[in-house]
Amino acid sequence: MTAANVLTARALLLDMDGTLVNSDAVVERCWREWAAKHGLDADEVMNVVHGRQGYASMALLLPGRPMAENYAENREMLARETADMDGVVPIPGAPEFMASLAGVPHALVTSADVGLSTARMAAAGLALPAVRVTAENVGASKPDPEGFLKGAAELGFDPADCVVFEDSGAGIAAGRAAGMRVVGVGPRAGEYGPTVWVDDLTQVRVSADAGCIELSF
Repeated sequence: MTAANVLTARALLLDMDGTLVNSDAVVERCWREWAAKHGLDADEVMNVVHGRQGYASMALLLPGRPMAENYAENREMLARETADMDGVVPIPGAPEFMASLAGVPHALVTSADVGLSTARMAAAGLALPAVRVTAENVGASKPDPEGFLKGAAELGFDPADCVVFEDSGAGIAAGRAAGMRVVGVGPRAGEYGPTVWVDDLTQVRVSADAGCIELSF
């Protein structure tokens, strides 16, 4: 963890996969099979896909392929991932963390679509926040900041008043590009320069008073 042990905010923006929900087992199954299908190194593929929408990962991994093919194959990938909840579990501390956000302005900002995010949150036993920004709501994938900026706008707060929770390089870059501070969660996050890094959500404490959220680590 970094030396900083307290952040204050007015709203929180939460990634899903790797941050609230551990879906690595499904992601590994689906994307390693996709890598084999296209003759790509599976480990290199896995280094790219976390945090991005599928079509954006495909565009990076298969440069020059028409985007129409990426969008079509992404729809197939989303359907497969939505049908596979084997091994989907909450990140340690996620149930308690989400319970602590009752009455706190927060939104889910995920690269998953509505179907996948709804299924994975349910599989992990986590309630969906009232405000959600999913793949259907944005024109650009993380690391573009669009999703986080939309989340802040829907909650009614300036970007500088928001703190992002993220696990991936693409997501952390998106949060920083949005002008927000970022709490990096889990083993992938530390190397990408978040404002604060934690092993998991058991290390986060949330308190709120008079519109100010205090995060202690």
